[in-house]
Amino acid sequence: MERENLMNPYSVESQGRTLAFATLMKNVYLWMTLALAVTGLTAAYVAMNPGWVYAIATNSVLFFGLIIAELAVVMILSARIARLSFATAGLMFAAYSVLNGVTLSVIFLAYTMSSIATTFFVTAGTFGAMTLVGYTVKKDLSAMGRVLIMALIGLIIASIVNMFVASSALDWAITYIGVLVFVGLTAYDTQKIKQMMLMHGDEVNDGTMKLALMASLTLYLDFINLFLYLLRIFGRRE
Repeated sequence: MERENLMNPYSVESQGRTLAFATLMKNVYLWMTLALAVTGLTAAYVAMNPGWVYAIATNSVLFFGLIIAELAVVMILSARIARLSFATAGLMFAAYSVLNGVTLSVIFLAYTMSSIATTFFVTAGTFGAMTLVGYTVKKDLSAMGRVLIMALIGLIIASIVNMFVASSALDWAITYIGVLVFVGLTAYDTQKIKQMMLMHGDEVNDGTMKLALMASLTLYLDFINLFLYLLRIFGRRE
């Protein structure tokens, strides 16, 4: 039986596909982790320079300029990923991680270091649990994903409205709903990424590596947003 398996080309092909899938999934989480590390280190470095943080926090042109730059990088990366080389796409992801770190440095003005660290570990534990659920659950989460995406759009609209009405009740509602949305999206996105890699990840090449890179960006965004919503709950003000 073992000799037949060794001589069977379909068995070899299946083993190669399994190895490619494992490699790509490993890269998804590796790149996500590296991006989070770059963002965290950048935020901490900027925070050690009070003048920089003060400028970002008080200069609305600078702050919104950073936000627009982040959105531009993500939009270009998402729209042109097929035309970009893997190296260029990777550099753009790294640039986005740095820009996001610069923007997030302002949280060190608002919250204590200990509460930021505590919230990070809470986020990591929650994210880890939900990505495991998404990877192992057999139930199709597509319907839940559609609901969560609609809820996310509603959150964005409610957040914009609350910028003008400044309702504390609405702010807390947005916060708790935001946590639930990104907890659910973490599981949904993980399952979607797994299915995508099983469908397209038959070998490790430039195309599948770019798929894995975009998948890592998706999970990175889930983690960052979950962290920010949890920080509004667990963070202690300076």
